[in-house]
Amino acid sequence: MKAIVLAGGFGTRIQPLTSTIPKPMLPILNAPMMEHIIIKLRDDLGIKDIAVLLYFMPEVIKEYFKDGKDFGVNITYFLPDDDYGTAGAVGFARDFLDETFIIVSGDLVTDFKFNDIYKFHKQKKSKLTIALTPVENPLQFGVVIANKQGKIEKFLEKPSWGEVFSDTINTGIYILEPEILNFIPKEENYDFAKDLFVRLMSSNITIWGCHIEGYWRDVGNPQSYREVYQDIFEGKITLPIKGEKTLYPEGVLYLEKGASVDRSVQIKGVVIVGKNSKVAGLSELNNTVIGKNCTLDEDVKLSDTIFWQGCSVGSKTNIHNGIICNDVKIDKRVKAKHGVIIAQNCTLDKDVSFKKDVMVWPNKIIEEHSVVSNNIIWGDKYKASIFESGTVAGRANIELSCDISLKLAESFGSILPIGSKVYISRDYHKSSIMLKRAFVSGLLSTGVNAVDTSNIPSVIMRYNLSIQDEIIAGVHFRQSAKDQEETEILFYTSEGLFIDTNLSKNIEKIFFRENFRRARSNQIGEIDEDFETNTRYSNAIKEKIDTNLFKKRDIKIVTNLMFGSTSKIYPNILNNLNIESIILNAYKDDKQLQKMPSVINRAHSEVGKIVKSLGFDCGILIYPNGHKLQFISDKGALVKDYIALLVLLNLLDFNNTLIKKVFLPAWAPDFIKYKHLEITRGKVYGLNAKELKEYNLIANTDGYFAFSEFSLNTDAVFSSFKFLELLIKNKTTLSDIVDSIPNFTYRGENIACQSAHKGKMMRKFLEDSKGKKSSHADGVKIWISKNEWILMVPDEHKEFLNIYIQAKDDTNAEKIFNEYKRKIDLWINE
Repeated sequence: MKAIVLAGGFGTRIQPLTSTIPKPMLPILNAPMMEHIIIKLRDDLGIKDIAVLLYFMPEVIKEYFKDGKDFGVNITYFLPDDDYGTAGAVGFARDFLDETFIIVSGDLVTDFKFNDIYKFHKQKKSKLTIALTPVENPLQFGVVIANKQGKIEKFLEKPSWGEVFSDTINTGIYILEPEILNFIPKEENYDFAKDLFVRLMSSNITIWGCHIEGYWRDVGNPQSYREVYQDIFEGKITLPIKGEKTLYPEGVLYLEKGASVDRSVQIKGVVIVGKNSKVAGLSELNNTVIGKNCTLDEDVKLSDTIFWQGCSVGSKTNIHNGIICNDVKIDKRVKAKHGVIIAQNCTLDKDVSFKKDVMVWPNKIIEEHSVVSNNIIWGDKYKASIFESGTVAGRANIELSCDISLKLAESFGSILPIGSKVYISRDYHKSSIMLKRAFVSGLLSTGVNAVDTSNIPSVIMRYNLSIQDEIIAGVHFRQSAKDQEETEILFYTSEGLFIDTNLSKNIEKIFFRENFRRARSNQIGEIDEDFETNTRYSNAIKEKIDTNLFKKRDIKIVTNLMFGSTSKIYPNILNNLNIESIILNAYKDDKQLQKMPSVINRAHSEVGKIVKSLGFDCGILIYPNGHKLQFISDKGALVKDYIALLVLLNLLDFNNTLIKKVFLPAWAPDFIKYKHLEITRGKVYGLNAKELKEYNLIANTDGYFAFSEFSLNTDAVFSSFKFLELLIKNKTTLSDIVDSIPNFTYRGENIACQSAHKGKMMRKFLEDSKGKKSSHADGVKIWISKNEWILMVPDEHKEFLNIYIQAKDDTNAEKIFNEYKRKIDLWINE
């Protein structure tokens, strides 16, 4: 039997630990993670011949392991000339793989008994066997369903929380027979989960899953690296430890060759001191690992802390929960009691104090007496990734500095063709202006041209982007409507849709590696300006709206533009359509943008009073970036967002002979049946432009509407005029439609749930749904009766569960909620 060790990953998510070494070389107990894997392959399976697939920083791995003789194995290295994907890279070594072989990642920590997987493989006469195990958080892995015999029935690669139908995941440990290599094309990007497994199952080749218990952790980010050590210290996994063992009253010390520890040093828990390292007197070490060639002066206190190699620590320093990378110099009296990660080659002068758990990136000097409360180089919220649903968000000049904006632009520009054009737009907030200017500079440096639209709403930029073939992407800067301290940078494709997860990850790879494309002097990008965006947009609305209807009926509205950028265009469209209106807050005020909750509450009250007192037809609220739409009825009452959706569906269904196709989220109310609407419910994020064009309306329960006849993007401006057009066509009032909707209760709740429990909650809800009418389109939806249900979907980014309930009245809704709240509490504490 032979083995393949995958060691080519970039380690993007675990930055800054991988700034100077590849992820498989991260030390665990003073030995690289990959060394533990190689020793395990040798001892569990008796394997001698191992192929190592390299790609990122290959020289570091080759220099350490050489030919493998020092580790009792023979290592052959393979370095593909391009990124061929997981399966494609293995295919690169096909000539080496002439017998049964096991594939293991070099950057995981496990105590699985590899021999048990091999026995299962032989017993089933399998061609391909996958090791399966349950985990708390399956989001970053491939979720798998297998029957009782182990035959795999379904895969879902890196799902969202709403798609997690099991907490059993693909560990990335495979045993294959050589003939499987015939299904892997040569020199093509080919993935195990996305390509090979699909092809094998379509060819009726059974893929077997071996359920295995034990410790398994993919070390994907700095926190998971910390957690490996926490698990070691707590005895959850036992790995080989080098050095001479000495027992102490409260702990155990392992001293490697040439290391020394003063007799007065207190040892608690597990302490390892690497080769030639020295610890001076009066120090206290508790669950600490010190690499080789480190020196600790007197009276140093370390707990739950890992030092790599070549570090020095001054006297009276106190560090808890620290990861200190290679060649870090720490002076006297440095305090980090809440945790700290210090990347390679940093210098901390005396009396530096860390007030919370932060990260310091490589080659930084922190001057004496500094008090550090924010990450140096990058904000704490981006430990795992930069993007969330195509958006980067952070506090301006803290997480989102000009440096970061510049690097984002260089990363984005590096994946675009030289000479291509990108729309750049913004709102009028000072933070947006500052960050946009830095971004444009970075974009130009990669040879990409910026088309500046200045201050326009994102909906207008996205519309123009979708109709301009020569512009291939768009970036918009705005103040967040959800968190007034944050600025958002939104990235769009040529269709005006948010960039997807794969593109986001490609940008992140370049960002962290700083592998930017530098254009030659004659290829540097240029800045163009587009002054016609508003005109194109306005003309398009007039073309799509039946303007004659507005001439026939004298409709009167009150509009609140909430100090947004739509104030430049919305009044003009109203005038062109001869709509009598009162317009509120149609001017710039960046201070108001930072007080949106109070602005929204005032808008509801003010518009309602004016509409009711003057007898106007309705009120319309356009949120600052033109993305969200709300209505006030002719009676002056706010129409709740989910009721507004039902109103619009009713208007589309009235007097209509053609079937309209509508796409809604899985949690949208569904108790009303429509004659002329064909409604699909599911998850909209991730649908491409071709799929979205199949629907006339894409909407949700939060005031976001997209009419595909105009744009595939949610657009409050166009949707407001489309609503008025439908209202006039149907010769009705907003309050009459609202009153016609049958009484029912619809509510949404959030229940706190740590990410570690989200996979378990999906599994428990799936188990609870057995024998009941249910749906798994997004999350788990369970019917209680014909028109009553509860839907649970874990939040993608925050630590809670989203709960949606539809019931005939408040009493039943409360009963359903309380029943499942009790179940959730019970399941979490099991």
